[in-house]
Amino acid sequence: MSEAPHAARSATHRATPMRGRDRRESHRAASPLELLFDLTFVIGFGNAASQLAHQLAEGHYGPGLLAFTIAIVSVCWAWINYSWFSSAYDTDDWIFRIATMVQMVGVIILSLGIPRLFDSLAHGGNVDNRVMTLGYVVMRLAMVFLWLRAARHDTAHRRACLTYASVIFIAQIGWSALAIVNPPLGPHVAFASLLALVEMSGPALAERKDGGTPWHAHHMSERHGLLAIIALGEGVVGAVASVSAIVDTRGWSVDAVLICTAGVGLTFGMWWTYFVVSFAEVLDAHRRRAFVWGYGHIVIFAAIAAMGAGLHVAALVIQGKAHIGAAAATSAVAIPVAVYLLMVYALYTYMLRARDAVHIVLLALTALVLGAAVVMAASGFSLTHCLMVLTLAPIVTVIGYETFGHRHADTALARETARERSSETT
Repeated sequence: MSEAPHAARSATHRATPMRGRDRRESHRAASPLELLFDLTFVIGFGNAASQLAHQLAEGHYGPGLLAFTIAIVSVCWAWINYSWFSSAYDTDDWIFRIATMVQMVGVIILSLGIPRLFDSLAHGGNVDNRVMTLGYVVMRLAMVFLWLRAARHDTAHRRACLTYASVIFIAQIGWSALAIVNPPLGPHVAFASLLALVEMSGPALAERKDGGTPWHAHHMSERHGLLAIIALGEGVVGAVASVSAIVDTRGWSVDAVLICTAGVGLTFGMWWTYFVVSFAEVLDAHRRRAFVWGYGHIVIFAAIAAMGAGLHVAALVIQGKAHIGAAAATSAVAIPVAVYLLMVYALYTYMLRARDAVHIVLLALTALVLGAAVVMAASGFSLTHCLMVLTLAPIVTVIGYETFGHRHADTALARETARERSSETT
C-alpha cells in the first residue's frame, strides 16, 4: 500500500518505512529538500562551464569538450538517479534527510575536482579525475543505502530496488579501480564508457524487467524543468561576464546594452522554448518512454551549460584574453543552442509520436538564423551584432508555437492520451 501524501506526514521527521509514494498523488510538487539538493549542482554546472570556456578560448577544443562531457554526464547522472528515487520513495524522515546531505557533500567534492580534470586533459597527461571519483562514489554509495532501505520496506517493488542497488554498487567498484589504476587516456575513456553503460542499464533493467518503482510523472516533469532553470543560470552568468568585459575595456556603451540584451534574451528564449510543451501527461500515460526522455535531458542540460560557456568565451574575446576570433566565439554559442533545440524537438517527436511539417519549417528557419550569425562573424561583423542575431534562434520556436504550434501540440497530446485510454479498455 502506498504511503500517505507528503503533507500528511509527521512534522517530527521520525523514521518512516519506505513503502513507496502514490504515483497518482495529487498536487505533487518538488519538496524544499529537493530544491536545497539542486542548489549544490549550481557549483557543478558553474565549474564545468567556466573550465570549458577557458579551454575553448585557448583553442583546446578536443580536450575541453572531452573533459566537459565527462564532468557534465557525471553531474547530471547523479542528479537523475537521486531525483527519480526521491519521486518514488521520499519519506522526508531524518534518515532520508541525512542521506541527502551526504549526497550534497559528494556533489561539492565532485564539483571541486572538475578543474583538475580539465587541467590534466589540457596538458596531455593521464586523466586526473580522482577527486571527482571520490565525490561521485560518496553520492552513489548513499544511493545504494537508500535503494536497499526501500527494498527492505517495499516488498512489492523489492526486486527493482535490489537491481538498482546492485548495479550502482558494481559500478562504484569499477570507478574506484579506474581511479586507482589511472591508465592512459585511451583505455581510461574506453573503460569509463563501459562503466557509464553499466550505470545507465540499471534503470532499464529495474523499471522494465523487474517491475519498476512508483515514481510520479508530473513530479518528474517539474523536477527536470527546475534543473533546466538552474543550468540556464549559466547563461545569465555568461551574459554578465560579457557585459563586464565591454564595460571594463570600453566603458558603458550601446554595445554593453546590446550584449546584455543578447545574453539575457538568448537565455530567456531557451527557457521559453523548453516549457512550450508539458510532457507530464505523456510520461504518465507511457511510462516506458521515460528512459529516452530522461537520458535525453542529459544532452539538454549539457547544451544549456555549454551555451553559458560560449557567452563566457565571447567575454574573453572582447577582453582580448582569448586566442580565437569572433567566428569561433560565435560558434561556441551557436553550436550548443543548435544541439539544445534539436534535442527539444527530438524529444517532442519521440514522446508524442508526432512528425510535424511545422517543426521542419521552424528548424529550417532556426538553422538559417544560426548560420547567418556564424557567417556574419566570419565576414567581419562585430561579436555584439552576431550575438544579437543568435538571440533570434530560440525566438523562432517561441513565435511559431505562440501563433499556431500549440494547436499541433494539443492535437498530438490528445491523440496519445486517447491511444493510451483505448489500450487500457481493450
